[in-house]
Amino acid sequence: MADSDATPPVCGCKGIRTCLLCESPAAELPKALHKTKSFVYVPEKGIAKGVERSEAADWWFPFPGVTLIEEFVTEDEEGEMVHAMDQDQWRLSQSGRRKQDFGPKVNFKKQKIKLANFTGLPSISKVLWERMRSHTVLAGFLPVEQCNLDYNFDRGSAIDPHFDDSWLWGERLVSLNLLSETVLTMSCSSSDNLQLISTLDQWTEPNGNCVHNTDEGVIRGQSELQDCVPHSTSNTTMVPYSEVEVAIHLPRRSLVVLYGDARHKWMHAIHREHIKQRRVCSTFRELSAEFSAGGKEEAQGQMLLDIALGFQGKSV
Repeated sequence: MADSDATPPVCGCKGIRTCLLCESPAAELPKALHKTKSFVYVPEKGIAKGVERSEAADWWFPFPGVTLIEEFVTEDEEGEMVHAMDQDQWRLSQSGRRKQDFGPKVNFKKQKIKLANFTGLPSISKVLWERMRSHTVLAGFLPVEQCNLDYNFDRGSAIDPHFDDSWLWGERLVSLNLLSETVLTMSCSSSDNLQLISTLDQWTEPNGNCVHNTDEGVIRGQSELQDCVPHSTSNTTMVPYSEVEVAIHLPRRSLVVLYGDARHKWMHAIHREHIKQRRVCSTFRELSAEFSAGGKEEAQGQMLLDIALGFQGKSV
């Protein structure tokens, strides 16, 4: 049985990655570079709004591709899940994290998959999957991989900005946040310009109706917002994507789904300063089109799904 509170004697950091276990207390560590314009995601409206009393205050822009489902599991279910994880072995990972993988062994550079030790998703996840499918955004979702990550304040746990693979993993990334709240930070390295809209501005829908500013609280859903056009350009401005950072606040026991631009255009990260106490997350991934019905690797994809959805998995 793994001890969830024990501090491992060594860390799993490689290359440039570090954690509090391998950093020298006397070393002058580089400070995190924060973007100059900070926004916070507003899930009710599907927008990113400038943080108050910051350079981005009074500006906003559409931020599609995120669905946040609060209280996805109960407190009792959360306790049962984490207890079950702690009966299994937590393996060292980079940047102060520990992990449990329930998926095939993959070499993404060589695009090779090994099935030898893959036994499927854990049994406790079957009820989660069935619950996921009741939400429109996850209709038809077939998880083929689950990764549990254990973040701890004492280890300085974090994960750098990154894109998840898109050769094997499909459109939707699904993550369940357990034990504590945190912040998912979205950033984009593109030098292309992003249009910001003033909170005093108005947008016009294709049918001619006027959609007023965000403070009046009458912006529709993000799917309708994407088809709107600025009523005027006097209250807009352009900034490089690379100067923008969007914080998605993840409450305890919430489920977040990333797809579209949030999956492919914006990188996601968990910064060290947003881990205040132990946090456990379970991330579920589906197959890409290449491994799905009609794709050239359909047969191998079906084999992976048959194993995954047997829910007899042991971590590898």
